[in-house]
Amino acid sequence: MRELLVRTVSGAVLVAVLLTCVLVSPWAWAALALFVVTVGTFEMGRLQQIERPMALVVGVLLAGVAYLIAAMVGLEMIASRWLLLEFLLLLLPFLLALFSTTSSFKQVAAFCYGSLVYLAMPCAMTAFMYQKALFGDMAGARLVILVFALLWTNDTFAYLTGRLLGRHKLFPRISPGKTIEGSLGGLVLTVAGVVAFSHYASWLPMKEAVGMGLIAVVCGTLGDLCESMMKRQAGVKDSGKLIPGHGGILDRFDSVMFTVPFVFVYLLLL
Repeated sequence: MRELLVRTVSGAVLVAVLLTCVLVSPWAWAALALFVVTVGTFEMGRLQQIERPMALVVGVLLAGVAYLIAAMVGLEMIASRWLLLEFLLLLLPFLLALFSTTSSFKQVAAFCYGSLVYLAMPCAMTAFMYQKALFGDMAGARLVILVFALLWTNDTFAYLTGRLLGRHKLFPRISPGKTIEGSLGGLVLTVAGVVAFSHYASWLPMKEAVGMGLIAVVCGTLGDLCESMMKRQAGVKDSGKLIPGHGGILDRFDSVMFTVPFVFVYLLLL
């Protein structure tokens, strides 16, 4: 009971902080996202068994700089040509591995590129979601919150449906707790919920609503499974201990990191 209470309270605080930052201003959310990237990169280093403190620091700086450049472009603080610097940052892991005496290139590459692609890039994409030139009436805090709301809805209904009807394991090798029935329940109820919401939200067309709902369910589940895979291979239960009852940053934002890029591309292609 005490563990459930701690988990509930810390989860409520996390949601409150997240929603406050998103609603206050794009810069407040960008600052919180930088915190997510920084702490998440440390956790990624732990999962990839990077032991040298200097290597961790360099990895965090690499992910942080990559995020800041892209986020500032997204917030229209600097010109889009600065994104070219991202290509140069992709070469730094090679140099980091070259001068490392304790970590192999595979470890360094998994650590650095994992942080760049899995953390820095998706977080930076949320900054672009505030641009009306890209997303029209959907742009702004409402779009960012919608992504989180879809993921939270799927998690909740998948869990409840799995507890009630779950019989067949979805991916027992990685996550024994997930069931096919739970995933289908999350899919049906999440899509139904966002379709109903689109009837009342004039800024959310039906096609975009259905697509985002499907992406949130599929990609959110894949993101959770991929993070579970990394934890299983590292032999740890949680990626960190920052959030009482929930684990680390990666434990709470794994589905977000997989979902945001696909939502971003989907909406732009439409």
